[in-house]
Order: sequence, then C-alpha cells, then structure tokens
Amino acid sequence: MKKIAVITSGGDSPGMNAAVRGVVRTALARGAEVFGFHHGYRGIISEEIFPMNTNSVGGIISQGGTMLRTARCPEFREKAGRDQAIEVLRENDIDGLIVIGGDGSLTGARALHEEYSFPIIGVPGSIDNDIAGTDFSIGFDTAVNTALGAIDKIRDTAYSHERVFVVEVMGRANGFIALEVALSGGAEAVLIPEVPFSLLEICENLRQARVRGKRSSVIVVAEGAARAGDIKDFVQKNTGFEARESVLGHIQRGGSPTSFDRVLALRLGSHAANRLLSGFTGEMVGVDGSRLCHHPLSYVLSTERTVDPDKLLLLEMMAQ
Repeated sequence: MKKIAVITSGGDSPGMNAAVRGVVRTALARGAEVFGFHHGYRGIISEEIFPMNTNSVGGIISQGGTMLRTARCPEFREKAGRDQAIEVLRENDIDGLIVIGGDGSLTGARALHEEYSFPIIGVPGSIDNDIAGTDFSIGFDTAVNTALGAIDKIRDTAYSHERVFVVEVMGRANGFIALEVALSGGAEAVLIPEVPFSLLEICENLRQARVRGKRSSVIVVAEGAARAGDIKDFVQKNTGFEARESVLGHIQRGGSPTSFDRVLALRLGSHAANRLLSGFTGEMVGVDGSRLCHHPLSYVLSTERTVDPDKLLLLEMMAQ
C-alpha cells in the first residue's frame, strides 16, 4: 500500500486535527504517500484532493475543529454518490482510506468497504461518546470540560440569587455528556433520553432540598430528553422557586482539545494508519482502558453503547 487518504466527516469534534496529525506522520514514517480530502465524503465526490506532508500537520495539535473541514453529504447516502466517490479514489490511485468521524461517517466507511472491497479504517471522532468498540471517542473529554466550565460559572450565580438553573447540553439520542457533566458539576438532577424521569418527583426533591437549607440547584438536561425552557417553566410553576434556563449549544463542539483528547487522537490516528498499512480493513480503532484495540465496523455499527447505571445511582446519592 503506497498511497492512502484521510478525511474528517460529519460533526466536528475537538481533537480531530490531532488525529489527522497521527495518521499523516505515522504513514509518512512508514514510507507511504498521504493525501487529504476537504469536506469529507462530499470532498471525495468533488475531488477536493491534495497531498499532505509533515508540514501540513504542523502546529495543528492544539486547534479545535478540523483543518480538513467537514460537511454533510446526502449524495453519499445514495449508491450513485458512492459509485462516484470510489471512482475518484481509484482514479487518484488511492490504496486505502481513513475516516475520522461519528456513526454516520463510519456507516459510510462500512459501505465503501463492503460494496467495493475498498481498504478502509475508521477512527471514532464524536463529542457524544456513543460509539461502540471504544471507551472514549475523540472530543468527548473536551466537550465535557467545556460544559463543566460553564456550569461552574452558572452555579455561582445560582447560589448568589438562590435560583434553580436548568442547563441544556448536547445529546440528541444519548446522555453521555449530560451524565458526566452532572456528576462532575454536582448537579441535583439529570435528564437523559435513555431513562424515564418524573418532573413532579424532581420538583419534590428540590423542595426537600430547600427544607434542608439548600438555596440553589442545578438541573442538567440532554437536548434529546427535553428542552431547558420547558423544564424551567415546569419547575417554577410547581415549586414556586425562581428558575432560569441556559442552553450551551455549539460551544461544546469547539475549542482547544484537552490533553486527554490530544493524546487519544494521536494514538488512534497512528493506530489507524498502522492497521491500514499492515493490510487490515473494515475496522474501527479504539481504546479499551489504556490499551489500543480494533473492532470490525459491522460490530461497531450494530452494537448500542449505553450509559453506566452505576453513575446514575451515584448522582442520586450525591444529590441528597
């Protein structure tokens, strides 16, 4: 394998640049040529290809976002779009592809591998941390720390004004960010899509906490579970406590990656390049504890990653 390419696809996540750096410098060290495509699968279809060298990835390890840029690509969901993409890859003599992204991006990688027998390795890049086959995906730690910094500041004003604050974090289909932030931020409650909740019970807990002398509270809600404004209105109406809402939004996607995410991304990018250049394909690389690992894309995309129920129990105890 002499020429490989790398893309970042789907939603951006802090640390993607470090992963690209890991891919490029590892492949170059093994004597391979490396090419990048701008704008993910859309860039492959439109042939936005360019050569990469060691200088291409210099100084990017601390930068958020992705220097390769990214885009959604509805055309790639259709067979005709994938036919066009594989034609571009073959016309440019690309021997293998590394895809950095979330479940949608990995689904596209699996299609290229299974439909065309094209050599491909996936790297999990998603702030949601909902990808099976790895304990952590690139960007999750940074997103949690970004949200935590905001919640720490919000708690200060909640305490000063003796208010309830409802803070909405990202997580359309899962509560990984919400649960992690709620635990580390000392929240009184968390609402996530995976677990049913009773707003009346939450309100009663807030009233009991007020009796015990707690004058302010923070409720963390994943965007897929409910809207912060609706929860705020319900709490205010059913407790009589003054309440406010705060939606953190896309600030969780940006910013300089944490040390954890930088090292994780470098390791995964390098591991992906090594696996691809060693003849492996149809896999996603990941981490199991402190060890690097790899799993078939078919397993990754057919397995649901679930929140840890012990963390939910711990939150309940800590909120007393």
